[in-house]
Amino acid sequence: MALNAHLDTLKRKHQAISDAVENAERSPGVDHLEVATMKKEKLRLKEEIARLSS
Repeated sequence: MALNAHLDTLKRKHQAISDAVENAERSPGVDHLEVATMKKEKLRLKEEIARLSS
């Protein structure tokens, strides 16, 4: 049960970062370094979700 809760938390974080990236890319004066950092974190979360799901 704890694993499922952890996966749900990771999925929510992944979605929140995804939304933040989309919002940042749509706004003028976007900080490309910040967006790149968010994308790396999003990828790290995706890989962890995949690793724990298998």
